Amino acid sequence: MKRTHLSAAIAMAFYLSAGVVAAQTASNDQAQAGQSTQQRVNASSTSNTTTSNATERDVKQMSQVTVQGQSLSLGGGLMSVQIAPKAVSTITRDAIEKASPGSNFTQMIATIPGVNAATDDVTGLANGHYSIRGYDSSDIGMTVNGAPITDTGSYSVYATEYGDSENMGDITVLQGIPDVDMPDSGASGGHIGWATIDPPHQGGVDFTQTIGGNDYRRTFFRLNTGDLGPVRSWLSYSDNTADKWRGDGKMDVTKVDGKSVWTIDDNNSISASLQYNRENNIAYESVSKQQVAQNGYFTDYNTTWIPTAGLTGTALKNAISNDTYYYGLRTNPFRSYLFSLDGEFKLADSLHVSVIPYFWYGNGGGGSSATVTESTSTANRFGYTDTDINNSGNVVNNSQGVVYSYSAALTYRPGVLVKFNQDFGLDNSLEYGFWYEDSRKTQDDSYFQVNAQGTPVNLWGTGNYVVYPNGMPMTYYHEYTNTEIEKGFVTDNWTPTDQWTFTAGTAFLHATRDAWGYDYPGSYTGSVSKQQIYTTAHGDWNKLLPTAGIKFQLNEKNQFYIGTGKTFRVPTNTVLLLNSFASQDLSKPETSWNTDLGWRYYGDAISASADVYNSNYNNKQESAYDNANGQTYYTSIPRMHMRGFNGELSYKFAPSWTVYSSYTYTKADIVGNLNGGGNGIYLTNGRMMPDTAKNIGNLSLSYDDSHLWAELTGRVTSQLYGDYMNTETVGGFTTFTFNAGYRFGDWDWLKKPYIKLNVTNLTDKHAFSYVSSAQFLAAASAKLFPSLYGSAPTYGLLQPRTYMVTVGASFF
Repeated sequence: MKRTHLSAAIAMAFYLSAGVVAAQTASNDQAQAGQSTQQRVNASSTSNTTTSNATERDVKQMSQVTVQGQSLSLGGGLMSVQIAPKAVSTITRDAIEKASPGSNFTQMIATIPGVNAATDDVTGLANGHYSIRGYDSSDIGMTVNGAPITDTGSYSVYATEYGDSENMGDITVLQGIPDVDMPDSGASGGHIGWATIDPPHQGGVDFTQTIGGNDYRRTFFRLNTGDLGPVRSWLSYSDNTADKWRGDGKMDVTKVDGKSVWTIDDNNSISASLQYNRENNIAYESVSKQQVAQNGYFTDYNTTWIPTAGLTGTALKNAISNDTYYYGLRTNPFRSYLFSLDGEFKLADSLHVSVIPYFWYGNGGGGSSATVTESTSTANRFGYTDTDINNSGNVVNNSQGVVYSYSAALTYRPGVLVKFNQDFGLDNSLEYGFWYEDSRKTQDDSYFQVNAQGTPVNLWGTGNYVVYPNGMPMTYYHEYTNTEIEKGFVTDNWTPTDQWTFTAGTAFLHATRDAWGYDYPGSYTGSVSKQQIYTTAHGDWNKLLPTAGIKFQLNEKNQFYIGTGKTFRVPTNTVLLLNSFASQDLSKPETSWNTDLGWRYYGDAISASADVYNSNYNNKQESAYDNANGQTYYTSIPRMHMRGFNGELSYKFAPSWTVYSSYTYTKADIVGNLNGGGNGIYLTNGRMMPDTAKNIGNLSLSYDDSHLWAELTGRVTSQLYGDYMNTETVGGFTTFTFNAGYRFGDWDWLKKPYIKLNVTNLTDKHAFSYVSSAQFLAAASAKLFPSLYGSAPTYGLLQPRTYMVTVGASFF
């Protein structure tokens, strides 16, 4: 492991703490206490910033409702008090502390109504898969401490990269309508945000150690500086390893997080945050129903490497077929860090400003395989090399071997979000500001040598290329994209009485993408389709995005609301560079109109919320494959109509006992047929969106007497379609999770020791948990539609029953 990046991350966090301490030395607990009551909600202290523009009347009203709600410990932390005139849900620290220690944010939000979340591995080391109301994860915005983390080109989010659960403060999901001030360019279907915990005033060291099934081992340390004058900070380190539960291979992830808060005075503060990740994982194979039927539930990539040196004919063909799916080539090395600041300043009695500059860096990618032929020719022909690629000791004409195909991306992403809040008396508050970002992303897929054991000679793709006779690396593609985002926004909150709240706002988003790309760079001979191709592209999009909402507070316990808003997603960078058909207008961005109508009740023992929604989703872009010419291209779903119901209930029926339940009903219908280009027209009109469960239910029973706690959670998920024609389904399933622990009293210098047990999939259920790759038409049904191309959908699998035991404590 290279230590230079890790050392730099640690040094940066300590430098930040020391530098801010030196800047000013006047602060105390009284000033910090004043901050919590006088300063507005900000993105680095809580993920729920829907009240950042609340009027003074709203703040007073919210405090009354929140005090009552907090006394209930809603759903053991799975439910929170909300006042925004739209669907919002927040998971609090109480629930996060009880979950599996390595869980990433996708696992934490699984009980939120409207969310369908799954993962390949419960350790949290294999990212995660989620959708909201039928929108997949690439349609959902995502921030950490107010800074965006969705990929600038594809809008993917790789959840393993971000944070340890010990550092998560809360997680908020806006199921349909993001706030207009969110730094999102790809949020057609909602937003997820989470914030790290603020540093404590007391110094010390926090430690947790976890062991579990599949040789899971996790060590976590956090150093808390306590108050150093006006500054308090923490810095954490975790080392996480596990064997895959199916197939061969390990997952190894190191994380460094940090946060500092400088309280200048009652009304001004600056916080700084760091999230660093370095991982080296072997991926799970997404499998088809046929693979599981033939090879069993634990099927995965091949575990035996077959050398091809000296093989010919059928033996060579079989060896290459085997080695193409060898697990040692399915790598995922990646390094990333996110550094952000959050300055909160009071410019006047009625004017406050938030400034969030950030910088995101990512470097790494995913490995797979390719077949290359040895040749003594001097021609630079793609797929042919004059080097020994099968380790036979010689270059033999027409001898073939499998090589390491490494698809890598390097991203530099600076940006800034500036937001002003201005009060006009007790009843009116105006929020306005801008977001600017200028990101640069380089992507390439090159071929590298493998050793005699079938593993890459150079894991990170920094050397040992497969080369052409002239020495140039053999590369499938090389692309560059520069994306510039400019967004201005304004929203007004008006509370003329204690009962009525009116909100209206709009954002104007302008985005440009300039891109160029080479296919087969350096390859000058061979078939036309394998010669160097150079493409340039430019895209320019802008949209006005209005929102509006009304909330009626009937009394302290009941509130009703309606909210509506337009959302927008800039086309992905690959849309510009991949082939498309002239009949497809892919220059149009995705847009959606989302409307929520809901009711919330916060009572003495029972709290509940119910929301019905409607979304009209236009021009959803999908990647497809043209069997006629072997090309990947983009097409679009002209329109989708989503509607459904989300609800949750918390019932505290005894001082230490709580029941929580949530229910999701989703109807995500495709409106219109899909143009498959050379593969024909797919009759998708009226079909259900793949990977969308119509019904999801969660039920949790929990006990907590402040020392002993336990919770049993059941989840029911209905069937999923694997293709857009709805010809293949995977059955629904029910799972149970059991979490329990005991909090001991302080033992002298050992503070707050505890032990925790987490058991996932209690009944050892085997099931397909999500659709990894949806197809237009499932291969098994292609014979029913002979004019259409069919391919097998692939799925993730539910991990069998797994145990984890964690011990933890604080020192000093």
